Amino acid sequence: MSILSSILHKAPHDVVITFAKRTALGRTKKGQFKDVPVDEMMQALFTATLRETRLDPAKIEDICVGMCHAPSPTYVARAAALAAGIPASVPVSSVNRLCSSGLMAIRSVAHAIQAGEISLGLALGVENMTLNPRPTPIVTDTVDAQPQAHDCIQPMGWTSEMVAQAYAVPREKQDAYALLSHTRASTASARGLFAEEIVPITLRGATVSVDDTIRPGVTRESLAALKPVFPQWGDATTAGNASGIGDGAAVCVLTTRARAEQDGMDIVGKWVGSAVVGVEPRYMGIGPVAAIPKVLAQYGLSKEDIDVYEINEAFASQFAYCVEELGIPMSKINPNGGAIALTHPLGMTGVRQVVTGLAELRRRDAKLLCTSMCVGSGMGAAGIFVNEARPLAAGAKL
Repeated sequence: MSILSSILHKAPHDVVITFAKRTALGRTKKGQFKDVPVDEMMQALFTATLRETRLDPAKIEDICVGMCHAPSPTYVARAAALAAGIPASVPVSSVNRLCSSGLMAIRSVAHAIQAGEISLGLALGVENMTLNPRPTPIVTDTVDAQPQAHDCIQPMGWTSEMVAQAYAVPREKQDAYALLSHTRASTASARGLFAEEIVPITLRGATVSVDDTIRPGVTRESLAALKPVFPQWGDATTAGNASGIGDGAAVCVLTTRARAEQDGMDIVGKWVGSAVVGVEPRYMGIGPVAAIPKVLAQYGLSKEDIDVYEINEAFASQFAYCVEELGIPMSKINPNGGAIALTHPLGMTGVRQVVTGLAELRRRDAKLLCTSMCVGSGMGAAGIFVNEARPLAAGAKL
């Protein structure tokens, strides 16, 4: 059996995904979640998930939530689960590896299933960056005296400009990649593609089901007219070629193949595995350049084996460098746009990319997804997933 065949092979002990959805995305400060704390967002997503899956909440054995900046994350996640009707017997944890937190939540649940500790769990990623913006990291002078330690706590905009300068990524190139993201996302939204991955949630008597972050009509000229947002560090990064700051949540239900088949759950994907790496903190954004080859090597895959890549667009500077250094065709990367157009709620992104990627694989009737992102402080992460959903009929919805 070839390596690829072994990855696609179906076995009873496989960790599979039976439900993968996200909320609509909200613009920071002006969007639909600007006044909605993460506990309320999670309660609504838990409720929608139970409604859509008809899953008995008492059968959930563990929940892990990726969340970065909200205070007391495990407390609020636990409270949200209880408020949604999940019984007190179901434990909850939270995980924070910054931009990869959602992927780490999936990994945590998948590893628990692989270890035989549980057979059914939920992985969430959530962030409200309007209400919980990035706090300024504070370290002692003794720690800050070490150059890498100093660099690892600097603002992410600084790292974007450092990548642009060190790897010669000019403003014009950054705007070109940003335009592609904006154009792809606008086209996908107009075609109704995002409706296939969004689960409507009810908040304060209103239904939220459409992204309010996408900006139709972005042009090369409009991007070129924007002023740099970090002039103290460089002149390449703008509000149009960097990821948006936004709000949202996403969820995956994971179980074993044997249990999914026994309980009649639809299987939409399979977890293969993940990799995490560290990179020079000053050039934080290059994380995918190290993480993607590592995860591919772990499973004996080539970059050509992957059908769709979801690589987070933290900044066009790092995204452009990663794409070109990895040598992956743009036809395979973020085919419906990425964080530059959609926004990047930190804790949500790692799950959102899986939701988005699996939906696109289903449309293409293709098999393998690789997700990746750079990670604050100088890290990178990547994951491999298999599509197992049935192809969509023409005009059908997920």
